[in-house]
Amino acid sequence: MSRIFTQIFYVLIFVFAGNMAAQAQSITVSGTVKDKQSKEGLAGVSLTIKGQSGGTASTANGNFSFSTTAKVPFTLVASYVGYGTVEQQITGSTSGINLEIETAVVLGGDVVVSASRTPERILESPVSIERMSAATIREIAAPSFYDALNNMKGVESSTQSLTFKSINTRGFNSNGNTRFNQYIDGMDNQAPGLNFSVGNIVGITELDIDNVELLPGASSALYGAGGINGTLLMTSKDPFKYPGASFQYKTGVNHVNDDNSSVQPFNQLDVRMAKSWNNKFGVKAAFSFLQAKDWYGNNFSNFDRVSRTVKSGDRSDPNYDGINTYGDELSQNMRNVAQSVLASGTATFVKNYGLATGGMIPSQTQINSFLSTNAQTRPFYAGLNTPGLIPNQNITRNGYQEADLVDYNTKSLKASGALYYNISSTVQATLQANWGTGTSVYTGSDRYSLRNFNIGQYKLELKGEDFMLRGYTTQERSGDSYISSILGSYINEKSKISQAWFPEYVGNYVGARSLGQTDAQAQITARTAANSASSGGSAYFAPGSPQFLQAKDEIMNTTISASDPSKGIYGAKFDDKSNLYHYEGLYNFTNLFNKVVEFQVGASYRLYDLNSAGTIFNDLNESIDIKEYGAFGQIGKKFFNDKVKFTFAGRYDKSQNFEGRFTPRVTGVFTVAKNNNIRVSYQTGYRNPTTQNQYIDLSVGGGSQRLIGGLPEIMFGKYHLDSNKPYTDVSYRAYLASSATNVLNGLPNPALLRAYNFDVRGVRPESVQSYELGYKGLILPNLLIDAYGYYNIYKDFITAVDVYQNVGVSFVKFGVPVNAEGKVTSYGTALGLDYLVGKWNVSGNVSYNQIGDLPVNYINDFNTPKIRYNLGLGNKEIIKNFGFNVSYRWQDQFYWNSSFASGQVPAYSSLDAQVSLRIPSVQSVIKLGGSNVLNKYYFTSYGNPSAGAIYYVAISFNP
Repeated sequence: MSRIFTQIFYVLIFVFAGNMAAQAQSITVSGTVKDKQSKEGLAGVSLTIKGQSGGTASTANGNFSFSTTAKVPFTLVASYVGYGTVEQQITGSTSGINLEIETAVVLGGDVVVSASRTPERILESPVSIERMSAATIREIAAPSFYDALNNMKGVESSTQSLTFKSINTRGFNSNGNTRFNQYIDGMDNQAPGLNFSVGNIVGITELDIDNVELLPGASSALYGAGGINGTLLMTSKDPFKYPGASFQYKTGVNHVNDDNSSVQPFNQLDVRMAKSWNNKFGVKAAFSFLQAKDWYGNNFSNFDRVSRTVKSGDRSDPNYDGINTYGDELSQNMRNVAQSVLASGTATFVKNYGLATGGMIPSQTQINSFLSTNAQTRPFYAGLNTPGLIPNQNITRNGYQEADLVDYNTKSLKASGALYYNISSTVQATLQANWGTGTSVYTGSDRYSLRNFNIGQYKLELKGEDFMLRGYTTQERSGDSYISSILGSYINEKSKISQAWFPEYVGNYVGARSLGQTDAQAQITARTAANSASSGGSAYFAPGSPQFLQAKDEIMNTTISASDPSKGIYGAKFDDKSNLYHYEGLYNFTNLFNKVVEFQVGASYRLYDLNSAGTIFNDLNESIDIKEYGAFGQIGKKFFNDKVKFTFAGRYDKSQNFEGRFTPRVTGVFTVAKNNNIRVSYQTGYRNPTTQNQYIDLSVGGGSQRLIGGLPEIMFGKYHLDSNKPYTDVSYRAYLASSATNVLNGLPNPALLRAYNFDVRGVRPESVQSYELGYKGLILPNLLIDAYGYYNIYKDFITAVDVYQNVGVSFVKFGVPVNAEGKVTSYGTALGLDYLVGKWNVSGNVSYNQIGDLPVNYINDFNTPKIRYNLGLGNKEIIKNFGFNVSYRWQDQFYWNSSFASGQVPAYSSLDAQVSLRIPSVQSVIKLGGSNVLNKYYFTSYGNPSAGAIYYVAISFNP
């Protein structure tokens, strides 16, 4: 793949060299641009050539000058965020141009690209779309534009840490959202080993973001597999349109009135530099560094992993399993432990008896005599043969709180750079690199401490007025990341292995009960003894102790695949170096057809190169590559004096592990009055099972469960779930519970077990059909309304099952991705209003989402509140140079269900606010603001940390 990139690079170099030899004669255009009201020169105003690339930006006093080889006459366009545009025709070299622009916000005037992959007015978009412009981004109160996505209509997020957020629309929210696509300058921003984007850890910096477009719902017909719940497209600034140097420093605090921490500093530095020459060459570089203390995972509710529900109790519960405590996941039944000890003792006695007697087999009476008198087996024999002495009670080991194990010292460093060359007035070549690294926390089936995690994206692109060729690669490196529950469990194993700890607990419990202690007292006695030093191992390593720190450092720096418990080697680190290579092209025939119809086609090829050295995927002894390719076409035509427009699009995609899929889209836009349009659409979408759905082979839950891929080669080829059928979760629970009623020997009843039969095809892609009716229009020149309703039908919905396989002496719990039987439906509606009164901007939106009837045995993971709404009020200049913006959001309570934890998410509200002072003389803005300024701590998804306020002051130069 690297050879292909090299070849493309040399082709572009050749094109550059050939073009430089034939440069046309240039002209120079210069002048001044001012605020029409104050007559002050404006810095940073964009001066561009209409319909072409190239241009410049005004300097500190409003002056501008640039050279161009564009053919005259052409139109010069002056634009600035929060201002209207001014155009002037240029017929040759011109100086002394005096341009004046005035403050203006034009509702519905935005141009979007993502809805049809071609420019069109947002009012005429055939599907629902949300847009955040550069002007909006400048005025947001949230700490970053990515945090402000929550203010968009129908958008929700799962906040897993300070810098790790997953965005979603239209239900089925999740921590790592594999149903939502995210693109940066045309590059899929997903981590190849995860199959979802890692928030904005590796993304566009605050000063380099030009606009954000969001498509709620399915978009596979244009963008391929994935994105069946939405697609987010972020575009960075062009150095020809936005040249110059920019700087921003933001400092503040968080953890105010936080019981977990004292007030902590929050600091972020952003720098951007861009330069262009002669409307030919352009270069830009951007840098951002954030440092803060992360939010604490402090949900210590008692979680029943078998029934996947929260139960009452704290550590006084012998079977306590705290959601944000790790190392307490492995649960053993006290009677089963006693039976295991007796079985081992019996086997040893029979073996030794045979050796002593020349192969004779002892009688049951002899065996019972040994078990009742031997010091190692006597308590367990007495316990099982004395009715009620050993309860049918599960027990767990003491765990460690998340703060003891996870690195909360959040850091995020982003760097990007790009070279641009305008081959002609309409053809541009780009070489771009985005790289980011950081420390954060992500929630999947576990809580993952991402330390020094980094992703690089590198792109070559050739783009013209009618075509686009693009190739890029994403290089993911897990750095020093590790799994928190495995770390907690293995610290316990380093102090005393579980094979010794559980028998010590049960044996001491029997002894305490024999001395007359109550059950509660005996449980405390047993735990104290098991956590003390003994012949079985050391005492429990107290958090922060030298033994704890030594074990923690050793385990977190040893890979999972290097673990060898027989040698006392334990590892929680995963070693992911997965890569993605993507190539695509597009051609728009609209101009070639004289705009009689709009017609475009495109194709793409993608390769996933998975490399985890056996720490995530089943790739310890084999390499894993996944190839995907696809092609699409779209045709559109206007009728009845351009009052009606119909568009049809279709795409075919094929993955090497699954059958090909065709996803059509049909849309219609009906203009009922000027700037008033009704839209109707039928869209389809699908997503392939993720790379982890296909190939994962990972121990989670502190070793209590193994997640495996749903491909036949893993389910059946490696773990033999076809020949040695596993049992359903429900029947296994009944099997364990039956031991309490077996008065003869306390053994569970195997007749209760029910086999689970997997589909021989393995896991398959899921698909959705989406119907939408919407309206967007200007009721008044200063009142914009956008409303829609949708209905989705999901088929082969990818979910997961827990099963238990009997491997001889014990049962192994597997988590396996499967397709839900039947169809899953969801529906909803949303309404948004934007109203301008002078310089005041009033906005609001409300959304409603609901899941329909569910198939039998389907676990409801809709994870979405029925109702949520946003309100906004702003004025960029309430008095001279002073502006403000306030955003309020509220969402209803809902139940969250995930592979990590399940529980109720309470309703919450949050208020963001900022005031700003513009200082034109030094091209600067000072902003004082905060998110969740009322400091009401809330969490967006169960098991994730609660977030409080962030208060900050920011100073920006030439933002």
